[in-house]
Amino acid sequence: MIVSNPADKVQRPKVEQFIGSFYNENELNTLFEKSKGDTLELIIFLTAFYGLCRSEIAGLKWNAINFENNSITIKHTIVQVSIKGERQVLGKDRKKNKTSYRTLPLVPEVAEILKRFKQIQENNKKLCKNDYNSKYEEYICVDSLGNIIKPDFITKHFKRLLQNNNLRLIRFHDLRHSCASLLLARGIQLKEIQEWLGHAYYFRVRTA
Repeated sequence: MIVSNPADKVQRPKVEQFIGSFYNENELNTLFEKSKGDTLELIIFLTAFYGLCRSEIAGLKWNAINFENNSITIKHTIVQVSIKGERQVLGKDRKKNKTSYRTLPLVPEVAEILKRFKQIQENNKKLCKNDYNSKYEEYICVDSLGNIIKPDFITKHFKRLLQNNNLRLIRFHDLRHSCASLLLARGIQLKEIQEWLGHAYYFRVRTA
C-alpha cells in the first residue's frame, strides 16, 4: 500500500551495558574499619574475600568451615520468596555436581574473624537464654538474638552503612568484583584467583 517502510527512519534502541564499580584494597580496608561492630561486619569481610552472592553468604553454616584443614565449602543458600504476599526465608542445599558447590582455602584473616564471631554467638546464647532464636544456630550470619540476616536486609543496610560513613557508594554485589584486588594484594596467584572467581575474563575486567 505504501512505497517505503516508515520504520526504516526509526533508530533502534540500544541496550546499555551496566558496568559495576568496585573497591580497591585501600577502600576495602577503610570499609572493614568502618563496619567494625556493625551487623554486616562479618558478612562484608566474607564477601570481600570470597566473592559470594547474598544467598551464599546468608546460607553459610558452621559445618561449612573446617578449621583443621583450613577450608570453606559453599554448599547451602538462603533465599527470600513471597508466599501469599508474605516474604519468607528458605534454605536450600546445593548438589555436589553443580559448579556453584565448591571448596576454597580458608584465608588466615577469615579464619581469625570466624573464630571471634563463633565465640560472640556462644556468648549471645548464654546472655539471651530463652530469648535467643535457636532455629538458626547452625548458621554463621545471624544477629545478636540469633535471627538469620536476610538477603534483602544486607542490600539495604549496606547502602546505609556507606552513606553514614561518607564512603563511595557501590552496590553490595560489587564487593564480589572487589574480591580479585584484595586477593591479589594478599599474594594469591593469578591462576588461583581466576579459579576462585570461576571466570578468567571476569578477573581481567575487574582489575584493569
